[in-house]
Amino acid sequence: MSTVAELIVEALANHGVTSIWGVVGDALNPVTDAIRREDRVEWIGVRHEEVAAFAASAQAQLTGDLAVCMGTVGPGSIHLLNGLYDAKKSHAPVLAICGQVPLPEVGTDFFQEVDNNRLFSDVAVFAETVTSAEQMPHLLEQAVNAALGARGVAVLTLPGDVGGLDVAKGALPPRFVPPAHPAAASPEAIQAAADAIGADAKVTLLVGCGARGARAEVLRLAETLAAPMVLTLKAKEGFEHDNPYAVGQTGLIGNPAATSAMDDADVLVLVGTDFPYRDWIPTGKTVIQLDSRAEHVGRRTAVAHGLVGDAGATLRALLPMLTSREPGRHLQKAQERYEEWMQAQRKLADPDHDESLLGRLRSKADNPDELIRPEAVAMAVDRHAGPDTIFTSDTGMSTVWLARLVPMSDNRRLIGSFNLGSMADAMPMALGAQALDRSRQVVAFCGDGGLMMLLGDLRTAVTYDLPVTFVVFNNGRLGMVKLEQEQGGLPEFGTVLDNPDLAAVGAALGLTTRRVTDPQDLDEAVAQALSSRVPYLLDVVTNPDEVAVPGRTKPSQAWGFAIAKAKEHIVSR
Repeated sequence: MSTVAELIVEALANHGVTSIWGVVGDALNPVTDAIRREDRVEWIGVRHEEVAAFAASAQAQLTGDLAVCMGTVGPGSIHLLNGLYDAKKSHAPVLAICGQVPLPEVGTDFFQEVDNNRLFSDVAVFAETVTSAEQMPHLLEQAVNAALGARGVAVLTLPGDVGGLDVAKGALPPRFVPPAHPAAASPEAIQAAADAIGADAKVTLLVGCGARGARAEVLRLAETLAAPMVLTLKAKEGFEHDNPYAVGQTGLIGNPAATSAMDDADVLVLVGTDFPYRDWIPTGKTVIQLDSRAEHVGRRTAVAHGLVGDAGATLRALLPMLTSREPGRHLQKAQERYEEWMQAQRKLADPDHDESLLGRLRSKADNPDELIRPEAVAMAVDRHAGPDTIFTSDTGMSTVWLARLVPMSDNRRLIGSFNLGSMADAMPMALGAQALDRSRQVVAFCGDGGLMMLLGDLRTAVTYDLPVTFVVFNNGRLGMVKLEQEQGGLPEFGTVLDNPDLAAVGAALGLTTRRVTDPQDLDEAVAQALSSRVPYLLDVVTNPDEVAVPGRTKPSQAWGFAIAKAKEHIVSR
C-alpha cells in the first residue's frame, strides 16, 4: 500500500522525470519525503519558487517531455506563476504540484489559503484539487495527459491532509498516454498553396520552431523555390547551421537582409511560426501559413492559404507539386546583404575596433569611456563554447547579442523567455538545463538587471554542483528599455542600475568569478570561464550606449533617437 504522495512520485519517476524543483514546506512535506526515498528523482531546492518554474520550463522545452516543479500553500504557489506562464506560452509540458490548507479549513480564509483552481485557471490546461485518496491515480493521469497532450501547464493541488493518505488496495498504477500522431494538412489545402506559389513568384520563407522536426523538408523547400529563409529566434537553433538560405532574424533583433527579403517577396510562406510582430510582416503579399495549431493561422497577418498539419508531413506532400527554379536575384540579394551586415558586426567585435580611425570617430559618440563592446563578448563566447553548448538568455539586449552573433551549430541549443518576455529567466533556465546533464556545457547570457532580480539562486548552482557559466553583460542599465525610450524621443530615465560588484557578490555566494573591464583581457577571460567545470560568474563591464539598430529603421525612430541624445546631453551638463 502506498500514499497519495508516494504514488505521485513513483509514477513520475517511472515516466522518466529525473528532477523536481521547489521549496519544501507544510502541505507538500509528504511529497518531498517520498522524493527523499526515490533514488531516481533528484530534489533541487531553490531559493525562490519562480526559479523552480523557469527551470522546469527549460527542461520541458529541451526534452519535449514532462518537467515538474512544486510550490506549497499560498505564497509558495503564487511565486510559481511567472515561470509557469513562460511554460504556457512556450508550449512546454510542465506539472506544478501545489500545496493547500487542510480540507476542513478550505473556504474559511485560513492562514495562507489561496484558491489554486481559480489562481491557475488562465495559465493551466488542467487545474484541480485532490480531495480524497480515491481520486488517485485518475486525477494524476488527467493532469499529466493534459500537460503532454496540450503541451502546456497542469496544476495538481494537494491539501495538507491528503498527501499522506493511503491509496486503496489494488489501485492500478497511473497510465500516461502519448500525444496524438501528427498528420498532414488536407490535400485540397496543399494543392491550393502549390497553385498560389506558382512557377516564378519571388518567395521568402519565415520559419519558426514549430518546423524543428522538418529541417530536411524546409531546406528542400528553400532550395526548390530559391527562397531566402528568415528565422524566428526560436528557430535559430534548428535551422541556422549549414543553411545557405538562412539570412537571420527580422524584428527589433533582426537585420536589414531579413527585412528586405520579406519586403521584396511576392509570396511569404510561414512555416511553424506564430511570429507576433505585425509591424514586421509586410502587407500586400500572398501569405501561406503552415502550422499544427489552427488557432495560429491568420492571427498575425491576413493569410490567403492556411495549412493546418504537421510541418514535415505537409511539406512532403507539397514538394512534388512545386516547380523547381534556379537561384535568382531575390535569393542572391538577401545572401549578399546578410554577409555584408555580418562583416560589419564582426568588425565591432574586434577588441582593436575603437583604435582604428573609423572606430575612434564612432567611439567618441557611443563609447567615450572605451568600455567593452557587447558584440565582442558574444563573439568571444562563440569562439570558446563547445559545439553542443546549451545557451540561455535574459530578455533584453543580451538576447540581441546572442541572436545576432552566436551561431547555433548542429547540436547547440537555445532557450529563453522568448514568448513571455520575462526578465530574470536566463539563470534559472540554465540551472534547469544543467541538471539534465552536468557534463554538458551550459552558458547563460545574463543581463545585470535580470540577474539581480533572482540573485540568491546563484547559490543553487553551488549547492547542487551545477557548473553553469553565467556571463553577465554588466552595462549598469535596463538596456532595452533605454533604447525604447530613446527611439521614442525620450531621454533615458529610470534605467540606470547602481550595481554592486557582481563578481564579488558571486564569490560570496560560492561561485568562481572574474570581473573584466579591459577589452584586451576579454578573450582570455572567456576562455578561462568556459574551460572551468564549476559554477562560474563572468562579470563583464560593457558599454551602456551600444546601439542595436533594427533591420528597418523608421525616420521617426532616428529623429527620436537624436532628440533623446540631445536631451540627455543637456541634462548631463
